[in-house]
Parts: sequence; structure tokens; C-alpha cells
Amino acid sequence: MTRRVLFAALLIVAASFASPQNLPPGKWWQRPEIVRELQLSNEQQDKLDDIFRTAANGLIDAKGEVEKLQIALRGELDKPQIQRAAVLRIAKQLNEARGRLFEQEIAMLVDMRAVLNDQQWAKMRNALDRPRDAMRERLQQRQQQRPKMRP
Repeated sequence: MTRRVLFAALLIVAASFASPQNLPPGKWWQRPEIVRELQLSNEQQDKLDDIFRTAANGLIDAKGEVEKLQIALRGELDKPQIQRAAVLRIAKQLNEARGRLFEQEIAMLVDMRAVLNDQQWAKMRNALDRPRDAMRERLQQRQQQRPKMRP
């Protein structure tokens, strides 16, 4: 039973390092290559800046809460005697904090999406999908190169 709790907790900790990557990190709308590719106007860049500034404090607080709970969970898991109830309580809090962070990120994404026209959004989506598609292709190639194991 303890092994299952420990395994589940380790999965939670590992999953904590995965985050939604809906947009490039940072102020992507100020990068010359993105401005050029999307043909962003100065007005659009200003609106995106305003959206970012409005959301920034809430996102920082939400990310901080997630990080604090990750540390708390690791602390509980590092104890010689794991207390199942404490681990599950912190895991629940961490899951809820991640949910709040995700909601704030999505709200900012929706607001930013509203600034872009359909053509700009399509270009942004294509640019975001390229690295993911390339990674998926590399993984498939690796799997195909592995020798097949006999049952």
C-alpha cells in the first residue's frame, strides 16, 4: 500500500514539471521574428502588453502557490514515515492550485487570441505546432529503430 502511495505521489511530482505551453514563453509579441511573421501592428502589440501586465501578478502568485505545494509534497515524501493522509491532502491542494493556474493562463490566452485576427492566429498555431510535430516525428523514428523483442 505504501508503495502505491509513493508511486502515485512520484507521478504527481513528475507531472508538476509539465505545464501547458499554449504560447511561446515571455513577451513573444515583441520578438522581431514573430512581429514580422504575424505582421503585428503597434496597436496589437500595445494591447498584448496590457493583457500581459494585467495577468502577470495573478500568474506569478498562482505559479508561486504551485511551487510551494510541490515543495511541501516533496517534503512529505522525504519523511521516513510517509503519512498517507498528509500526502493526499497536499496532492489535492496542488491539483487545485494547478487548476487555478491553468484557468488564469487560459484566460490570458483567450484575451490575447481576441487581439489577433484569424490569419495571425493560424500562423501562430502553425508555428507552435512545428516543434511538437518535429518531436513527435523524432520519437516515432526512435521507436522504429529499436529492435523488436520477441514474446
